[in-house]
Amino acid sequence: MMIHEVTEKVGAHKRRKRIGRGPGSGKGKTAGRGHKGFGSRSGNSNPHEGGRIPFFKRFPKVGFTNAYFKKHFEIVNLQDLDARFDDGATVDADALAKLGLIRSAKSDVKVLGSGELSKKLTVTAAAFSGSAKEKIEKAGGSAAVAE
Repeated sequence: MMIHEVTEKVGAHKRRKRIGRGPGSGKGKTAGRGHKGFGSRSGNSNPHEGGRIPFFKRFPKVGFTNAYFKKHFEIVNLQDLDARFDDGATVDADALAKLGLIRSAKSDVKVLGSGELSKKLTVTAAAFSGSAKEKIEKAGGSAAVAE
């Protein structure tokens, strides 16, 4: 064993600092929060600025944001479908929710092409990636977009 092999491992697993565990810890008593003031209190993470207008309220909110119109999908990969469904099965949101692959049958599902598909499946989802649709049809199945 050479000295460079020893030193590369030193510091690889740093122990966490135990805050507020006595004077010997180096962070005892006030636990690094100082004395008095807003920062020393519990629950001081809110954006309280001492009566001043909060930072995020100082600027005008203008222009368009797409955040209100964004479509949220639950993601399912082809490898998950291949592992959990039999040949010739019909895959839809209800079937995926029963198996626990998505949270709710009401969710919009997007099928992605990660992994391989060796079974003929009839898949109905809100959206498909290009590679997923291609792989499903290559395996002899069909990919239908749900309305």
